[in-house]
Amino acid sequence: MNSLLRPALSLILSMTLLTGAAYPLLVWGVGQLAFSTQANGSLVRDAQGEVRGSALLAQAFTDERWFHSRPSAADYGTLASGASNLAPSNPALGTRVLAQADQQFDAQQGPVPLALLTTSASGLDPHLPPAAVNYQVPRVARERGLAESALRALVQAHTEAPLVGPAVVNVLALNQALDRLPSQSR
Repeated sequence: MNSLLRPALSLILSMTLLTGAAYPLLVWGVGQLAFSTQANGSLVRDAQGEVRGSALLAQAFTDERWFHSRPSAADYGTLASGASNLAPSNPALGTRVLAQADQQFDAQQGPVPLALLTTSASGLDPHLPPAAVNYQVPRVARERGLAESALRALVQAHTEAPLVGPAVVNVLALNQALDRLPSQSR
C-alpha cells in the first residue's frame, strides 16, 4: 500500500505546486512585464494622477455637463454586473425605457438612440455608438457654453474603430478630454 500511496501523494503535491503556484506566478509576471496597464485594470487617471475609473467599465455621469453612459442594470457596480433579464414583452422594461426616453427626448433631434435607453449585457459597457454620443452634443454644448462643432470634433477624435464590430466612443475618455478643453473655448 505504501508503494501506491507515496507516488500518488508526490504527484498531487507536485501538480499542486505547478498548477497552483508556479503557473499563476508565471502568468502574473508576464502580465506585469508585458501588459502592465491591462493587468492592473486599465485604470484611467486625471492630470493629478488620481484614479478616475477604468477604461473597461462604465460610470454614472448624471450632471448635464457630461456625456452620459448607457443605463446600467447593475447601477454600475461590478459585483452585481449582468443584464436586467427583462424580456421585450415585460411591461417593466417598456415603462423604464419610455421614462428614460421622455427624460432625454429633444424635439429638434428626433428619437433618442436606443443605446441611451437600454442596458448592455454586462451592465458595465463603457462604450456608446457615435450616434448616441452625438445626440448628447447639444445638451453638453449648452451646459458648458461650447460650440457644438468643437464637441463634434472631440467626439470624432475619440471614436474608435475596433477590428470587429461598429465604431464606438469610450464615454469616460471623452469626458476626460472634455474636461481638458482649453478655457478660451468655453
